[in-house]
Parts: sequence; structure tokens; C-alpha cells
Amino acid sequence: MSQELFRLNKYLSDAGVCSRRAADAAIEAGQVTVNGQVAVMGMKVTSEDEVLFKGKTVSNVGKNQILIAYNKPAGIVCTAEKREKNNIIDHLNYPERIYPIGRLDKDSTGLLLLTNQGDLVNKIMRGVNAHEKEYVVTVDKEITADFIKQMAAGVYLEELDTTTRKCQIKKLAPNKFNIILTQGLNRQIRRMCQALGYRVRTLKRVRIMNIELGDLKEDSYRDVTSAELKKLNKLLVGSKN
Repeated sequence: MSQELFRLNKYLSDAGVCSRRAADAAIEAGQVTVNGQVAVMGMKVTSEDEVLFKGKTVSNVGKNQILIAYNKPAGIVCTAEKREKNNIIDHLNYPERIYPIGRLDKDSTGLLLLTNQGDLVNKIMRGVNAHEKEYVVTVDKEITADFIKQMAAGVYLEELDTTTRKCQIKKLAPNKFNIILTQGLNRQIRRMCQALGYRVRTLKRVRIMNIELGDLKEDSYRDVTSAELKKLNKLLVGSKN
């Protein structure tokens, strides 16, 4: 009986090693071997092949699908890089291999999803899919009506040479607002505020698509519920990965 063939990048992604894009980068860099030979882009493997990623054996057989919600405190860095002493993977010390879906910068707090499902990472994070992420932000001075109008319409970011997408924004207090983005540019909210003469004091993510931070305590995590996962999968139908 013939063995089922998997594209190598999907095999690595399904095994919880990394996203497909990161797998492609690792393959191109010669960091993946199959049966002792350096892998090449586009190759296919079976579950019986010996696949090594950066020298470590990889298997996607019998892997539990994991998706957890974590309330990240300030100071933790969203990277699996061991050289970063405050990396999130060492900090959480989760019993199975997982990695964050996207990033929250070191000074930001709030909801972060972590998983071992590479396709899920891509579908949620790819900007073209325009999935909602919601934040509560405080700034260093009183928010004006003009600030709200400009933020909602899109802000030109000179350093990235791009204008942000239109977004939903609501003033909550003199120097506090709620904002819903459908893209994930690097330090986007901080850059938007800075371009309009404001400085972010605190930034907390409170929702990713249908998954909410709620009353989850800081520096703690929970499993995403089956009801949340069912709704999330419906929202992800048609998303590119």
C-alpha cells in the first residue's frame, strides 16, 4: 500500500515546527534534511521518511492540535529564539512544542494565541485575509476629534512608506481609545500615534477574531474552547495560507 505524500513545508507546519513560510525559509537555508539528504523546495515526504529540522527529528504522527490563549505581560518577547532571555517559549515552559501566532511587542500586553498548527498561523496573520484584532490604548495627551478621524481614515507611515487601512476606533476616556485593525504592520498602532504627534503609554490586545481576552489573568493561559475553535474555523473559511 502506497504511503500518503505530504509537501515538506506542510509536513513541518503540521508537525508544529513552524509556519509554512518559515519552513520554506529553512529549506532554502539548507536547515532541513530528508533521509540524510539536504531537502529542496517543493519536495514531498511520507510519514516514514526521516525528517530533521535544524538537526532535530520531526514527526507529525499522532500530534495533538493545540491552541491556547495567553495574557502576555510587558517584558516578554514573542520569539522562540533561545538567545533572547525573555523569550515566550522558555517563559511559558509549555509541555509541547508551540509558537506564537503573530507578535505583541515587548512593551505591549494582552491576548496572544499560541499553537502547533502552522496553517492556522498563516490564515490568521496574513494581512490579505483582513481578520480583526482589537486593542485598548492609552496615550500621553488628550485625544481630539481630529485624531480619531485621521486614525480611522488611515495614517501614512513614512518609515514603512504605506498608508494604514481604514479602521474602527472609539474614544473611551480623555487619553484612552479602542481600535480594531485588520492588518498587522510592525508596531502599527505606536507608529500611527507617533505620526499624529502622540506617544503610546499602554497597549493591550483584547481580541483576535472571535477569541477574547476576557478576565484571563496576566501571565496565565487557557485552552481555546471547542465552541471558540468551531467559530474560528468558520471565520477562517476561504482564508489564504
